[in-house]
Amino acid sequence: MNNVVLIGRLARDPELRFVPGSGMAVANFTLAIDKGLTREKKQEFEAQGKPTADFIRIVVWGKQAENCSQYLAKGKLVAIQGSIQTSSYKASSGEMRYTTEVLTNRVEFLEWGDKKPSGDKDDFSFGAESFEDFQSIEDDDDVPF
Repeated sequence: MNNVVLIGRLARDPELRFVPGSGMAVANFTLAIDKGLTREKKQEFEAQGKPTADFIRIVVWGKQAENCSQYLAKGKLVAIQGSIQTSSYKASSGEMRYTTEVLTNRVEFLEWGDKKPSGDKDDFSFGAESFEDFQSIEDDDDVPF
């Protein structure tokens, strides 16, 4: 079974590309995941120059990639669910390089980025534009709950 669930903060803004030929969107970003150290251990690691977080490369495809690029920004909290993929390639020096990344199936925005959706709206509200059509209930004795 190859299933990964991670929660972390974006280490950089997502990079959006489109695959030539198919036009499929793909976004890449790095997720910083806190190691969960105690305050004392974190201070010790920082004093020694050791990282206090793991940095995981994330790959998102399709409409989710476009949404990530449009709404996520560096520092924002996100949850991802996907699978680990490893690969290798030969560097120009002839040395073999190995990579590990998470291919996402699902992305949950736990914090919205500072980026705004294109269009006239300047907020992320969905649904009713105003509350003018709503009527107040004067006698709540008849409310069924």
